[in-house]
Amino acid sequence: MRQSNPALVVNRVLEYYPRLRAVADYVGHHLDRHIALTDVARVAGLERKYFSTYFHSKSGIRFTEWLRQLRVNRAKDLIEHEDYSIPRLAFASGFRDLRSFERAFKRYVGMSPSVYRTAVRPNSKSRNLSPP
Repeated sequence: MRQSNPALVVNRVLEYYPRLRAVADYVGHHLDRHIALTDVARVAGLERKYFSTYFHSKSGIRFTEWLRQLRVNRAKDLIEHEDYSIPRLAFASGFRDLRSFERAFKRYVGMSPSVYRTAVRPNSKSRNLSPP
């Protein structure tokens, strides 16, 4: 049995710390783009190296791990509601390459994006298949 999603738990914790609330807002608005640690540190008003330590100490998770989990959750939402191809899902979720996306998705969801799509939308047609 899977535990509750750590990214969602962390989101609640981030609401308590104004610096991290600003980071969460920034990430929420830029999730589909490249997010550099330097940029989020600046949003938090902290030096880059200290930001990583601060984020981890307050949330219990590394920033990059939290970001990856948010992106996988975004991909799950897109799979459930949109008819995107797997590569388009990856890029719309903020992943920079397909392989990283597929590995992260399988790690957090326990199955590949295409298997997940079949599980949540059994009647949807994959855009990766050629027409009959």
